[in-house]
Amino acid sequence: MSNIYMGYHFTIEPKEPGTEILIAELGETAFESFIETEEGLSAYVQKEFWNENILEDIRILDSDEFRISYTFEEIDQVNWNEEWEKNFEPIDVDNTCRVRAPFHEKKDVEYDIVIEPKMSFGTGHHETTFMMIQHLLETDVENKKTLDMGCGTAILAILAEMKGARPIDAIDIDNWCYLNSIENAERNNCRHISVYEGDAALLDGKRYDVIIANINRNILLNDMQAYVNCLNKYGILLLSGFYEDDIPAIDASCSEKGLTFVKKFSRNNWVSLKYVN
Repeated sequence: MSNIYMGYHFTIEPKEPGTEILIAELGETAFESFIETEEGLSAYVQKEFWNENILEDIRILDSDEFRISYTFEEIDQVNWNEEWEKNFEPIDVDNTCRVRAPFHEKKDVEYDIVIEPKMSFGTGHHETTFMMIQHLLETDVENKKTLDMGCGTAILAILAEMKGARPIDAIDIDNWCYLNSIENAERNNCRHISVYEGDAALLDGKRYDVIIANINRNILLNDMQAYVNCLNKYGILLLSGFYEDDIPAIDASCSEKGLTFVKKFSRNNWVSLKYVN
């Protein structure tokens, strides 16, 4: 895998909802990491998956409702941690759970999760992580076999273990995320998390009581049957990584596969849904 990334730095007016729309559209391409900035957004794609026409189908760039300009650059791995430290902010959820980097001050909360963000985390996705944490905080996962699909930095897998889930599988297709998840599980003294590099093909023959999938709309729809196939009776499926407008497609897919809707969280037009089998 290449360690070289192409970084695009967008200036967006008006910033909201322009930034949200741009993240959603870029997420349908090879872009994989996002950082919200004062001016708008920085987005990153592995150079091996990049081409000069990568923005060709990004509709918002041609919209009369927004003024968007951008620059782009080639970024080597060695420059990356500094970028995250400049932009990464802690996530505080309901005064109960805090996700922070090692350089942030520790606060007195029940669940204190420390991650080294690196390449696999962006502030543009705080809303989805926040809501998935909310779902987990309300869910009894004690001694339940759990899957964190598209684990990123393994934040959700780590919280699940802190709440008593075991064993836990954390899976991500991206090598950065795979390596970062291993590091973060060790950093938080987790003993019941197994991290794998791959996609839904790894789920064949597996069974889980709780499945967490914070990915994007297209991947969720494509892999939904695989999730349902390995979800135990009365098992819980937590989904996020998509917008309000995506709910009908997600809900239709879940309903036709026999899942029952339980609860929804919304945050800045992002949503997170809970289903039971």
